[in-house]
Amino acid sequence: MASILESIVEAIRLLISLDPEVVGIAWLSLRVSGAATCVSILLGVPAGVLLALNDFPGRRLVIGLVNTGMGLPPVVVGLIVSMLFWRSGPFGQFEMMYTPGVMIIAQVCIALPIVTGLSLAAIQQLNPRLRLQSLALGASKIQSMMLLVRESRLPMLAAIMAGFGGVISEVGAVMMVGGNIKGQTRVLTTAMVLESRMGHFEMALALGILLLGLSFGVNAVLTNLQQKGARRWTGRS
Repeated sequence: MASILESIVEAIRLLISLDPEVVGIAWLSLRVSGAATCVSILLGVPAGVLLALNDFPGRRLVIGLVNTGMGLPPVVVGLIVSMLFWRSGPFGQFEMMYTPGVMIIAQVCIALPIVTGLSLAAIQQLNPRLRLQSLALGASKIQSMMLLVRESRLPMLAAIMAGFGGVISEVGAVMMVGGNIKGQTRVLTTAMVLESRMGHFEMALALGILLLGLSFGVNAVLTNLQQKGARRWTGRS
């Protein structure tokens, strides 16, 4: 088995040489996980805010389901999405199995509860008087909600990072619905599984290093934004 140092050298060689297959796999990983994270933000942040600010029958049950979904096993998500989009399933006429589209749907199912649950917690940590004061000063409900989201932007960024981290490293669901087809649905995680099964541990480790590098790069940008906001909030330059 190749050493970790040799794998690092191989990963650097792949990056420098811009191997078309590796670049394609990395680019598809970013496209699928980035799209799933964006959809989860668009749906999860408003859902978390509404759950935090509204009281209705069954609210505790819904919150319990969201919290349970934060630990949803990816293979269960893959099974359910496969049954829905299989040829004989209710959405089989769309012929989305083994496409990036259904991989995004599976990843949204994983990231959405994470973003919703952490957004809910972020809003609930704010001072309740903030909302009342904004409404008393004439803000509409939408403006008041936007104010709360802005004031909780730091933990919101943590929710986004958690959601992205959950899907970029996911392998079970995307393999079940995507099938790991070369040039079409193969992403970094599924490619690592394939290379490991073939005994190409050096290449698998190299892909793993690339995956960690991509994840670190995206999270570094978000962390920089988060910490800039934290410095302003604490008054430090």
